[in-house]
Amino acid sequence: MAMQFYASPEQILRDRAEYARRGIARTRSVVVLTCEAGVLFVAENPSAALHKVSEIYDRIAFAAVGRYNEFENLRSAGVRLADLHGYSYDRRDVTGRMIANAYARTLGAIFTAEPKPFEVEICVAELGTTPERDELYRLTYDGSVTDEPGAVAMGGQPEAITTALRARHRPQMSLTEALRLAVDALASVGGEGGQPRTIPPTQLEVAILDRARPGRTFRRITGAALTPLLAAEPAAEEPAAETPAEPAPSAPAGEEPPAGKEPAPAAAEEAPASKEKAPASKEKAAPGKEKAAPGKEEPPPADSASSSGNGG
Repeated sequence: MAMQFYASPEQILRDRAEYARRGIARTRSVVVLTCEAGVLFVAENPSAALHKVSEIYDRIAFAAVGRYNEFENLRSAGVRLADLHGYSYDRRDVTGRMIANAYARTLGAIFTAEPKPFEVEICVAELGTTPERDELYRLTYDGSVTDEPGAVAMGGQPEAITTALRARHRPQMSLTEALRLAVDALASVGGEGGQPRTIPPTQLEVAILDRARPGRTFRRITGAALTPLLAAEPAAEEPAAETPAEPAPSAPAGEEPPAGKEPAPAAAEEAPASKEKAPASKEKAAPGKEKAAPGKEEPPPADSASSSGNGG
């Protein structure tokens, strides 16, 4: 009778986790980040039919990396759950946290009970009234849930992409700035010799939960709408404000400036008159004697000395 080899539960779970991590690392990356316009999804996806980013409900969207058939099953289950819950209660009762918890239970059960875990990593995003109220939940292959602040990177080399995102991300950035940041972060890894790559627009899947739209906020950005955003230059800094000119001297009290003229020309007309008086003052001062410098006495005149001697 053949005996089955024994493996400890720790070793089994460790092997499953390593198997799932290797499968996810071979996939192309997805970036999710918040901005002023809403929650932006940017995925490197050359396929136009197989989407990595999809809508779940009115203000909830789904992004995933890994095996397509596995995360597509999860997406469909999430849509059915959200529709049933919204129909049974109220559409406002459907939240991203509820969907994330349901995914966590499913992934955790598959990871521990099934022979093969799901090779997937998921992000559930819910749009808030402001960028600070947006919610991003990251779920891994074993059912672990993490609440990510502001930006999430999954698949490929997520640590390097997340570092590039966190260095430049701001919640109040515009849609163009957020899209350029996401594309730059995706292109920063995978190049030859560690150099950045160039990702053409045809290999990008871009979608957004638009904060300005009522009702269903999810929309895709493709084709003619995507190209101008990628080609747009960053906004130039505003020039410094010029210092205001000094106000002209006001007219003397009790007098009004003539109609159609400003007080400044009147002051300019008075200037020549003051200049004409200057030579007259110089002529009067010429015949006089200069005052002695302080600390020195003036010598007596020679005529006064001789007249005093003759008189004696």
